[in-house]
Formats: sequence, C-alpha cells, structure tokens
Amino acid sequence: MAMKWILVVLIGGVTPVQTDLQFDKLSDCLSAEEQLRKTYADAYEAWDKLAATNIERRRDYRKAREFQERRLANTGTCIPHAGTDQPVAVTRSGEQPTGITSPQPPPKSN
Repeated sequence: MAMKWILVVLIGGVTPVQTDLQFDKLSDCLSAEEQLRKTYADAYEAWDKLAATNIERRRDYRKAREFQERRLANTGTCIPHAGTDQPVAVTRSGEQPTGITSPQPPPKSN
C-alpha cells in the first residue's frame, strides 16, 4: 500500500484540524501547505490595510491587530498516512500517533 500525505491545519498554531485533502506525493502536500500559508498572509495584509485607514486611535489599532494576528495564526502541516480510508487520529501537537496502544486491564468484578 502506498504512503499518502494528509494536510492538517493547526488553528492558532496549536489545535489540529484534519482536512480531507490527501496527496500521493509529499511535494504536492507541501505545495498545498504553502498555498494555505499564503492565503492567510494575504487575508491578514488585506485586513491590515483596511484597519490602518479606518481605525483612528493608535491604541485601538494595536489591539485589533494583535487580535487579528492570533485569529489568522493558522498553519498547515503534512502528516503521513497509510493510504486507507480510515480517519487519521491527530494529537494536539499535530503528530500522528504511533498506533501502539497499551493493553486495557480487564474490568474488575465485584
């Protein structure tokens, strides 16, 4: 079975959200990751130009800019996938779990 790659978006750089985008080549996934980064950068730049002209008080502009930076601080990362239709479990750090699970103890009977 061929290895595939899945694009995962890290909201705020922390919270992973799996997309349904699967790629056969890592290079294609990395291109999608770069396109995502550019889209967020373009959105921030457009907002910043508009805000700079519409927000009169410098302090209000700084606060709004900090909020917008956090709001658009999303990045993408490519993770390997076995190429099956099974959903991928993504950990909070954005890494794919190893799939090794510890055995569960048998339930206690009273």
